[in-house]
Amino acid sequence: MAFDPMAALREWKQKVASLQERWRGARQENEQLRKEIEQLRRREKQWEQREKQLEQERERLRQENEKLKRQLEEARRANKRQAAPFSRGTRKANPQTPGRKSGAAYGQRHSKAIPLKVDEVIAVPPPAQCECGGSLEVERIESQYQQEIVRQTFWRRFDIAICRCQKCHKRVQGRDPRQTSDALGAAAVQLGPDALALAVQMNKGLGIPHADVAAVLQDGFHLQVNRSTICRAVDRVARRGEPTWHALRNAARRSMVNGIDETGWNVAAQLRWLWVAVSEQVTFCDILPGRGFSQAASILGADYEGWLTHDGWRTYYQFLRAGHQSCLQHLLRRCEDLIKIASPAAARFPRKVQAVLQQALALRDRYHNHEISLHGLWTATGRLEVNLDRVLAHPGRDELDRRFAKHLLHERPYLFTFLYCPGLDATNNVSERAIRALIGARKNWGGNRTPRGARAQAVLTSILQTAKQQGKKPFDVLVQLLCGRDQDRILDLVPLTPEAPLGSSLHPPPSFAVPDIVATGPSAGLAAAPV
Repeated sequence: MAFDPMAALREWKQKVASLQERWRGARQENEQLRKEIEQLRRREKQWEQREKQLEQERERLRQENEKLKRQLEEARRANKRQAAPFSRGTRKANPQTPGRKSGAAYGQRHSKAIPLKVDEVIAVPPPAQCECGGSLEVERIESQYQQEIVRQTFWRRFDIAICRCQKCHKRVQGRDPRQTSDALGAAAVQLGPDALALAVQMNKGLGIPHADVAAVLQDGFHLQVNRSTICRAVDRVARRGEPTWHALRNAARRSMVNGIDETGWNVAAQLRWLWVAVSEQVTFCDILPGRGFSQAASILGADYEGWLTHDGWRTYYQFLRAGHQSCLQHLLRRCEDLIKIASPAAARFPRKVQAVLQQALALRDRYHNHEISLHGLWTATGRLEVNLDRVLAHPGRDELDRRFAKHLLHERPYLFTFLYCPGLDATNNVSERAIRALIGARKNWGGNRTPRGARAQAVLTSILQTAKQQGKKPFDVLVQLLCGRDQDRILDLVPLTPEAPLGSSLHPPPSFAVPDIVATGPSAGLAAAPV
């Protein structure tokens, strides 16, 4: 067969065209693969960044989880710990050196005054010789004074005249002011008023159990005293102090300012509540079966018209005719607790609230230091209210922050009362300090075994803390109760006139008494106060 060059050329051209077509297809496929590889590389970088972010988030959550575990463990231990529950946990990085400063920074120096009367003079002879063996020559005599107690008891005998009335034939006997009882016969041997007053003061004033009080009297003064004797003495003094206790309740109702608080208390192994109302001159305590408005009203009266400082418990707001100040210290403490456990984003809201409340306290201090006028105080308070409203409008998405914002919206009309009524305390520290004295007793012996003991606890606590509040000696007050013959005598602890804060009017602003004040707007309750 003859070779056809034209056919061969055509066949070669077809093969070249086919190869060119395949080359173009391979080139397009290669370009597509190159694009896919570039896209995969970008996705790989994105996944690496996402993985890095997730790793950081996982590490943050792990640290937060560990922190919460430590806090939960500390809370569990603190709940079981009774001896020292006030540990702060971590130490300060640079704590201050304890004690006085040295040199010129020591401050004013004081020393005890030399007594005007000395009961015993003791001459202290010099040593026989010096340590080196040399003889000694007296140059001068210096005096050192020592105040000591006398561990000595003594017995009194009262020879009491027993008489018979010639007219009505009634038996009458004499009484010395130092007697605590008229009992004779089997009860003729008794303890004196000072010993009983000391026992009652240790039990109710210092929270020492009856057995420990008896041990102190035995070891310190050689007095043979049983726990039952201490218990009966406490009950006797409480019965004689009940008229004064009721008068203190009436004085608290007349007071224009009261700090009120409550805490749990055990009576016969049942939960009761210890209530405390503290005014400028009076502290009134009572142990009641509940924590509601009926119990609070039994102390101050349902129509109380003064100012109340409290921790924001909603029961207190049922005093519709009273002015209210919610404790800023409780809110600041809650801000600190939220900041400790919140994420950086969630911590912004409590930090802003904390800043506003601290500005309010600083504004109060500026007014007390006469740096601003009363008009300037009220003007700055209005700006603080606007700032707080802006903060409360955006609490964020954190559940704890939203719950805190809801509480602040309820407390909003009662946060700055102390700025509109200068002289009113911004916290309820006075009532918390009154309760703190009883917390030690609750930790020592748990409460009271009987309702009668609870009544004695309330009566004597009110009398002793009121005496201390007025600068009087509680020991002398107890001696007055023990030695008084009049069972209905009211001690001079009861003030005769109402108490009002300095720089305030005698009536709270009427806008504070509106019960649905939050529903009408956060600033509606305080808008009329300066007028």
